[in-house]
Amino acid sequence: MTEPSSVPALNLGIRALARLLDYPDAGLIDALPEIRWALTAMPLPQGGEKSALLDWCDRLERQDLLDLQSAYVAQFDRGRSTSLLLFEHVHGESRDRGQAMVDLLAEYETAGYHLDSRELPDYLPLFIEYLSTLDPERIAGWLGDIHHILALLTARLQAKDNDYARIPLALLSLIGAEAEVEAHRDKVKEEPADDTPAAIDAVWEEEAVRFSAESDQDCSLQSAEGKRLAERSHSVQPETIRLPDIPSPPTSPPGGLS
Repeated sequence: MTEPSSVPALNLGIRALARLLDYPDAGLIDALPEIRWALTAMPLPQGGEKSALLDWCDRLERQDLLDLQSAYVAQFDRGRSTSLLLFEHVHGESRDRGQAMVDLLAEYETAGYHLDSRELPDYLPLFIEYLSTLDPERIAGWLGDIHHILALLTARLQAKDNDYARIPLALLSLIGAEAEVEAHRDKVKEEPADDTPAAIDAVWEEEAVRFSAESDQDCSLQSAEGKRLAERSHSVQPETIRLPDIPSPPTSPPGGLS
């Protein structure tokens, strides 16, 4: 058996959650044994529904990859209510969102990390992956800062009976905030659908929001969902973002983990 990684189980588990929330590809399916191990070893509170996450991993392994990808695009790339771009839930497409992303990018760079793809700094799987490199106190601090977004995202995904709700719920459980999801349920019930053809067309008509870019071809921040839809329509998969690798865990958990 490979020697256990020196990376804390909490950090490996958070990294596994980040990978589960990213666009599904063959690499995700291949990594499911390690993801299961990381989730099994993760010190996740009862409210994080660890067994439900593990059961979901089993289902992912049995599903057709193209079906998984189609469902992912339908959920996260059509409409804004479940956008995986954090600041869109706070600032929409205002210039404040651009400055917030500049600040977050500076946070990554100060920590010694540099983005190696075209994904935006506030892309939630990337942000969660960044959290996986921090100590528990800073992880809790960051989760506290975005807990309202995670709670709203959880409520919206649960309303659609979507398994991806398990990820923000697990993160909320780490700071004891999973009960806050309840505060959003009535609001979610009254929200109009934003994934209709008319709503999606409206995304394309919005004015571009820019920061640190000189042209539309030079990574201008057009409507966040419009950008991702454009990439899909041109069959350009956004590159998977990876911070410097955390050592992989052993293929099976060491004795005593449960």
